[in-house]
Amino acid sequence: MKVFRSFEDYAGLSRHSALAIGNFDGLHLGHQKILRCLVRQARRQKLLSCVLTFSPHPEKVFGRDALCMIQTLEQRLEGIEKTGVEATLVVPFNRRFANLSAKDFAEKILVQAVAVRAVFVGANFRFGKKREGDIPGLRRFGNAFGFDVYAVPQVTRNRQTVSSSLIRSLLLRGRVKEAGLLLGRPYEIEGDVVSGDARGQSLGFPTANVQSPNEIIPPGVFLTLIDVQGKRWPSLTNVGVRPTFSRKKLAIETHLLGFKKTIYGESVKIEFLKKIRNERLFPDSAGLARQIQRDVDAAGRFFRARQMFP
Repeated sequence: MKVFRSFEDYAGLSRHSALAIGNFDGLHLGHQKILRCLVRQARRQKLLSCVLTFSPHPEKVFGRDALCMIQTLEQRLEGIEKTGVEATLVVPFNRRFANLSAKDFAEKILVQAVAVRAVFVGANFRFGKKREGDIPGLRRFGNAFGFDVYAVPQVTRNRQTVSSSLIRSLLLRGRVKEAGLLLGRPYEIEGDVVSGDARGQSLGFPTANVQSPNEIIPPGVFLTLIDVQGKRWPSLTNVGVRPTFSRKKLAIETHLLGFKKTIYGESVKIEFLKKIRNERLFPDSAGLARQIQRDVDAAGRFFRARQMFP
C-alpha cells in the first residue's frame, strides 16, 4: 500500500479513485465493513481503492477533552493495508483544513485533488466547516460533480453500536475482552523492552518492561500474548503503578511463561486477551509473590487449554 502525506504527493497518481473517508481509529468492525465495501467496489469499477484519513484526530485540534487514540498512526496504516486498500492519504488536520466549506471540500479535495468516482463513509459522516455537510449534502455534490456516495450502515454487537468512543471507554476501564469483540481482534499495543528495577526478578518472576507510544494502556493484570523475536508467546502483563513498592509512574511489565532469553532492546507487540484482576496493594513483597504465582498458574491453565504455547 502506498502512503501519501500530502495532496501534492498524491497528485502524481493520476488515477480515478474509490475513496473511504474517516479517522478509522481502532479499525474496528464498522471500519472494516466500510473498507471491504470500498475495495469490492474499486475492483468492480477498476478504480484505485484509497483511504483519506487524518492526523492528528480532529478532536485533538478542537476537542475540549483530551482524546486518547486507540492506535498509533503506524498501527492504523498497517491495519488499513491488511484490508487490501491500495493507497492511503494522511491529511494533516489543522485549522486551515477545518475551515474548508462543505462545497470546497467536495470540489477541491474530492474532485480536484483525489479524482473520486465513488465515496464511502459511515452512516453519521459529517464534513466541512463546523460539520455543516451531511450525507444528503454529499450526495447532492456527487450528482453535481460526478461521483457516487455510499453510506455504509453501522455495525452492532450485543445491541450496541460499534464505535471508537465505546471501545476507548472499555479499554480505559480495562475491559479488554469486550473491546476485542468490537475490534474483531485482541487489543494490541507496541513498544520497546527497556531496563527496569528488576523487582520481578527478585520476586522470582522476571518481566519485560515495555515502553509504549500507545495512548491507551488498559489498567490491571491481564492474560496476554507478546510478539517477540518472530513468535507470539503466552504471557502475564501487569499495567499499573506498583503500589506495593510505593511507585507512582505507570509501568507495563510482562512475564513470559517459560521464556528464558534476554530481550532488552527488542521491539514487541502485546495482545490483551483477558483481565484477571485489578492491581492492588499487598502488605509485603512475599504476599505479592504468592499472588503472582497464583496468576501464573491461572495463565498456564488458560494457555494450555487453548494449546497456545509455542
